[in-house]
Amino acid sequence: MLAYVALTKPRIIELLLLTTVPVMFLAQKGVPDLWLVVATLIGGSLSAGSANALNCVVDADIDQKMRRTARRPLPRHQVGTQAALKFGLILGVLSTAWLGLTVNWLSSALALAANVFYVVGYTMILKRRTTQNIVWGGAAGCFPPLIGWTAVTNELAWTPFLLFLVVFFWTPPHFWALAMRYREDYAAADVPMLPSVAPSAEVGRQIVRYTWATVLTSVLVWPVADTGWFFPSMAILLGIVFLLEAYDLRARARETEDLSVIKPMRLFHFSNAYLALLFVAAAIDPFIG
Repeated sequence: MLAYVALTKPRIIELLLLTTVPVMFLAQKGVPDLWLVVATLIGGSLSAGSANALNCVVDADIDQKMRRTARRPLPRHQVGTQAALKFGLILGVLSTAWLGLTVNWLSSALALAANVFYVVGYTMILKRRTTQNIVWGGAAGCFPPLIGWTAVTNELAWTPFLLFLVVFFWTPPHFWALAMRYREDYAAADVPMLPSVAPSAEVGRQIVRYTWATVLTSVLVWPVADTGWFFPSMAILLGIVFLLEAYDLRARARETEDLSVIKPMRLFHFSNAYLALLFVAAAIDPFIG
């Protein structure tokens, strides 16, 4: 049982749900219906778990070559390939039906689109072919704000689309920092992740560019969503710290390729905190803004 749970990558699911629920509060401009939140969480977890399990199936050959992924259930032969494939597909069907029947069919369709794009667009097409794999493939992880918004309103709007873009621009600096730490793994698995094929100085420059895009987009949410003062204040404060961390990494990467000096995981861990706090600020704003 634990092996099947591991296939769903629970830590990734936690981050995805963290960009879903706060948007429901923002869309409601208050506290959304508790059952609606629970139903959306269940459906979102099933959908993300499906995508992650299917990703494990497709990437089984490279997962066993990488230290970061070698302990996943398929490389360790804790779950068979066919069993993992069936498990992922069943979760996908359940999530689509559950969201459609308990939330609405627009949210269901968005979750299904995210699932298909992650498995087919990113895992099967982009990941092994281009250094821009995580830039475009990471869009699959940007759907939760859209799903959270439509769960409440049953319609799309500019606000969730901007939050989609926040996650879109945030993903490259977040993941490239992690990929710097494991660049030798990606090289060994022949996956052209940017840090495994480009000098650290270039990765640092790209991280700074995408961090600027993240911060500027987060501030744009304020006038579009007509939030109070709290959200833009937090967006600016968190953004300044995020930029400082990105510039510090770039400065260190200009001088050396030594990861003990570059310290990419410092930015990786802060980027997690940045996204979490930004979206929590979106949830709190209707109450104090």
